[in-house]
Formats: sequence, structure tokens, C-alpha cells
Amino acid sequence: MKKIIKVGIILIAIGIIVVFGIDLYVRLSTKNQIIKNGDYNSLEDVDCIIVLGAGIWGDGPSPMLEDRLLEGINLYESHVAPKIIMSGDHGREEYDEVNIMKKFAIEKGIPSEDIFMDHAGFATYDSIYRAKEIFKAKKVIIVTQEYHLYRALYIANSLGLEAYGVPSNPRKYGGQFMRDIREILARDKDFVKCIFKPKPTYLGESIPVSGDGNITNDKEPLTTTEDNTSN
Repeated sequence: MKKIIKVGIILIAIGIIVVFGIDLYVRLSTKNQIIKNGDYNSLEDVDCIIVLGAGIWGDGPSPMLEDRLLEGINLYESHVAPKIIMSGDHGREEYDEVNIMKKFAIEKGIPSEDIFMDHAGFATYDSIYRAKEIFKAKKVIIVTQEYHLYRALYIANSLGLEAYGVPSNPRKYGGQFMRDIREILARDKDFVKCIFKPKPTYLGESIPVSGDGNITNDKEPLTTTEDNTSN
């Protein structure tokens, strides 16, 4: 019995080492791709900014998503990239992250044709995979909170995208400790996923991000605040 307990303890210890070892590797291997303090202005030929979904509250973005959107808009207005991909969950008619994300950006003055919606960004892996395979991006800036950037960048590296990350956490968020714990497991999960590189839930025909973002619209075209005030 003591031998079984000893073996069990050893196996648990090995499991803990593996889990935290992978987590550390993912963070260390991508930390130099995270850009802070406006240093992104030195980047050239970036195809697009990818804003990852983070939940909606009614008809508006959650606080975390709002901060991601504001940073993505700031990057666009700073001429870091000419296009934005809003990637989120639109798997049900009643839950639509991407149209809310696009509407938010348009109300801030971003032209609709420069905003692409990825309606099938159900997970971080799916969003990054589709950015490359569907939207044909080669060099991207990913916008999300810093704790989430390591995993997103690791996925991009594994899939052959040249990627940089800009963190969007100007404030503290409730429940962050539990998110940090879950993220350790998520990094491990996507580390394994990146070994096998499965196709995401949905693919489809290519929609080059160099084109017109309105091709991804599934509702009536929206107009910018600037357009509305000029009429």
C-alpha cells in the first residue's frame, strides 16, 4: 500500500512539473514578442490587427473586450496596420460578439471596409488559425490582455505567422486570479494542440484581409460616426 501511495505521489509530482513547465516555456518563448509603450511604431508591413473576443454584456462589449477594442482602434489610428479582424463567437443568433465589436469600432470612426469579422473565432486557436488560412494574413498584431497574449502568440508561432502582441489591460478586472489559473491549463492544452495542428471548427472560402471588410458583413452595412455627421 505504501508503495502505491509513493508511486501516486511521484506521478502527481511529475504531472505538476509538466503542467507548470509547459506554462513557463510558453511564456518565456513569446515574451519578447510583446510590445509595450508604443514601440509598435517601428513595425512595418503589418497586414492586420487581430482583436480577440472577450464576451459581451447585452448590446455592448464587456470591460475586458472594450479595452481590447480601444487598443485595437488606437493601433489602427496610429497607422500600424490598415485592417482590423474582429474575431469572436457568433455561433448562435442570440450571441454575437463580432457585430458588437465592429459596431463599437465604427462608432469610434473606423471605416467599415477596414474591419473584417471572423464569425467563427470560438477559441484562441481557431482565431489565429483562421487569420492565416482564411484571411491570408502573414504578419499580425494581436490585441488582448497580457496574460492571454503568451498563448495567442505561441499559437501564431506554431502556425507560421509572424506575430506581435500589444497588451490591453489599463485596469484591474474582477476574477483575474481564477483567469490566471485557468490560463495555465489553457496554455498546456494549446501547446499540445499546436503539436498536432488540427483544423478549427469551421474553415470555408478564403477572405483576404487585403480586401474589403464589408464582405464579412451579415447585417445591413454600418456607417462611421464621421459619415453620419457629414450628412
